[in-house]
Amino acid sequence: MKENVLDVLLYLFENYLEEEIEARYEGCPLREELEAAGFPAEAVTHAFEWLEGLEARKRSGDTVMPTTAYRVYAAEEMARLSTGCRGLLMHLENLGILTPDGRELVIERLMALDDDAVEEDHVRWVVLLALFNQPEHEEAYARMEDLVFQSYAEAVH
Repeated sequence: MKENVLDVLLYLFENYLEEEIEARYEGCPLREELEAAGFPAEAVTHAFEWLEGLEARKRSGDTVMPTTAYRVYAAEEMARLSTGCRGLLMHLENLGILTPDGRELVIERLMALDDDAVEEDHVRWVVLLALFNQPEHEEAYARMEDLVFQSYAEAVH
């Protein structure tokens, strides 16, 4: 069930522009469409709550964080985010794709997936979704999009 939440989010990301999602996810048409596409009602509800959390973070304004910050992970984060996931987050931050505040947003959204174990692939998609939703991060989004689709092209070959 929990992976279905990410599936719902990716379906929305691939099929709708941000404005269309915001305008339609409170109403029945999009919810009914997702359920007709085979997504469980509980996963659809959780996906909309996840999006609301992302939107709330955008509205609350970015906190000002130092340009370099050392992250100490909580025990629950360590249990759910593998060394590979944490390394990927650090790598994306070193590349300048994630800011320290962006990293915190991604970690918060990964933990909100309520998945027992988060995979590196989940991290890539959540970073992409978070950057897509954040104003003034178009360049970082484009770089992350290249990385996401490059990794899929390599996996296919």
